[in-house]
Amino acid sequence: MALSPDLQLRYWAIAAVVFAVLLWALSPALAPFLTGAAIAYFLNPLVGRLMALGLPRPMAVTLLMLAALGVVSTALLLIVPAVVAQAVQFTQAAPELFADLYDSLTRRFAQLARLEDTLQASLANFGTAIRERGALLAEGVWRSVSGLVSIIIFLIITPVVAFYLMLDWPRVVAGADDLLPRAHAPAIRHLAQEIDRTIAGFVRGQLTVCLILAAYYATALGLVGLQFGLVIGVVAGLISFIPYIGAIIGGALAIGVALWQFWGMPASIGLVVLVFAIGQLLEGNFLVPRIVGNSVRLHPVWLLFAVSVFGMLFGFTGMLIAVPVAASVGVLVRFGLARYRESALYGPPPAREHEP
Repeated sequence: MALSPDLQLRYWAIAAVVFAVLLWALSPALAPFLTGAAIAYFLNPLVGRLMALGLPRPMAVTLLMLAALGVVSTALLLIVPAVVAQAVQFTQAAPELFADLYDSLTRRFAQLARLEDTLQASLANFGTAIRERGALLAEGVWRSVSGLVSIIIFLIITPVVAFYLMLDWPRVVAGADDLLPRAHAPAIRHLAQEIDRTIAGFVRGQLTVCLILAAYYATALGLVGLQFGLVIGVVAGLISFIPYIGAIIGGALAIGVALWQFWGMPASIGLVVLVFAIGQLLEGNFLVPRIVGNSVRLHPVWLLFAVSVFGMLFGFTGMLIAVPVAASVGVLVRFGLARYRESALYGPPPAREHEP
């Protein structure tokens, strides 16, 4: 007996709720599997290119994974220690930075002297809090056995999942296609292709933009001579995944450090501001239009909302699925609006009035 459309809709709604609850409950354990699936998805086109050169799929996947592991290992050995060292130094120097900045301001602006007692007390409390929380955070991250084991498990499981998914990618896609309802298969395939194009275009392009901006900001701030320029530049570049956020946060940090380090040297402070102004010009007028393109149509506010909501609900796992979900919802909304405009409910276009 066939189910009515209303009953089918209820079953699908219940299934969606159950899936969301399972995702929330298992989110800590899903991170390496989702990360591995994401790696397989983004590297699969490169596997196809290697196969076009005559390599069998197992060899192409193996070579690609070895190359990816080599690049990641090199980055971890050469770049990450320097970034971590500067981040620790910045955390330790933050209280002194704010105190020196306050002293400089009070010497130049007498009206701020009235707030001296209050601000000094606040700065003292702030410095104490940073030292205490920084020590607790360092102990929690680097000395916690459970945290270290979780990191090791993540680093082991993720490449294994990526390897096997890339190896079996054609069978995975064919199996999913075989489960599509025959009557709606063409429309579902069209939506899947649009979602794939949007996700691939945005994520691959935006990751490239982030890496370019991270290299640019870190190099430029280092040449200017800004303390902690490497860590600020890398952070500003990587969080540029959400447009404008990287420049705002990185620029605020860099200018704050520049005011402390280069007070009385307006040319040096101006160079720091110029670095981020040029970065914004490069990002908005060259990198994003050329690399990402305007066809993906993911609005920054929608992307920020998705990352915030899914990160809050599901933690790190939620942040991994936020962009694919945001892209999928965007494609489905555009598809639904297109069908609505074609429907009788929307109605025919208004008749044009003939000019006399």
